Amino acid sequence: MKNRQWLLARRPDGAIKDSDFDFVETEAPTPGEGEVLVRNIMLSCDPTQRGWIAFDTYLPAVKIGEVVRSMGAGRIVASKNPDFAVGDIVSGLVGWQDYVVMNPKGQLNKLPPGAPLELAMSVFGATGITAYFGLLDVGRPVSGETIVVSGAAGATGSVVGQIAKIKGCRVIGLAGGAEKCRWLMDEARFDAAIDYKSENVPARLKELCPKGIDIFFDNVGGAVLDAALARLAMRGRIVLCGGIANYNAMEPAPGPKNYLNLVVQRGRMEGFLVLDYMSRAAEAINALAGWVQSGQLKTKVDMQHGLENAPETLRRLFEGRNEGKQLLRVAD
Repeated sequence: MKNRQWLLARRPDGAIKDSDFDFVETEAPTPGEGEVLVRNIMLSCDPTQRGWIAFDTYLPAVKIGEVVRSMGAGRIVASKNPDFAVGDIVSGLVGWQDYVVMNPKGQLNKLPPGAPLELAMSVFGATGITAYFGLLDVGRPVSGETIVVSGAAGATGSVVGQIAKIKGCRVIGLAGGAEKCRWLMDEARFDAAIDYKSENVPARLKELCPKGIDIFFDNVGGAVLDAALARLAMRGRIVLCGGIANYNAMEPAPGPKNYLNLVVQRGRMEGFLVLDYMSRAAEAINALAGWVQSGQLKTKVDMQHGLENAPETLRRLFEGRNEGKQLLRVAD
């Protein structure tokens, strides 16, 4: 069996390019004692991968010549571990490749038989769990409050806004393009949507949030974060989930100009990582599954195809071309 792999060739300078990677072909590895061989089926493309290939973050940077790190799901095709059988569907940090050998203990999670991989890798995966705990544990919404979500048509933001609606909040989403804004209003049932590509964001926030923003869930950073800080309500909370606006910048982004409004409004700005909540993942998945089954929570997946298209698929996130969770199918 041949194993195609994307290896990191150099640290990216600005936006990622195909030349930052090497596409190679080797023999598929053989599992040792206690290990399994996984045939990858689907890969997750996430903004955090841009950091993983550039510098040390909450995980060590991918080394030059190593397989590009990525979450994914696949089928076990060979096993020397009694707890994992051939045919089991598993998920974990499998990387940009066809096959991977792993010791499953603490690295792979079994998925329930018959579970749709698209859901397991999106709303029931890290992005859904991020939305659940980021909003409910860090933001702590109260019914009747006004919630603003940046990157609202993305994998995490769309779930955040819908959970806020379920909790009785008024929700406003920021997204790029009329089609994404229509989806937020018609399918995700947001109360309002702002197209940051064609509308004046500070002016629209002033119009839509006359009493201020109680919770701003930020996936973008930059000028959008600054605009939200300016409209913060008394005791308002800002949940820092990501800052995709600056991920390709080669120099640190300047701090927000309106941060002193946190003092004036007695506000709170707090960052978090989903890794801190993985021990409680079942709590989130059970709640999310109930909302999906009842029709209260809509999901949207942007599926691309072919391992050879991995860099191009990751770039879609930073060019605003994805609609919902960005996935890459690499096998049937």
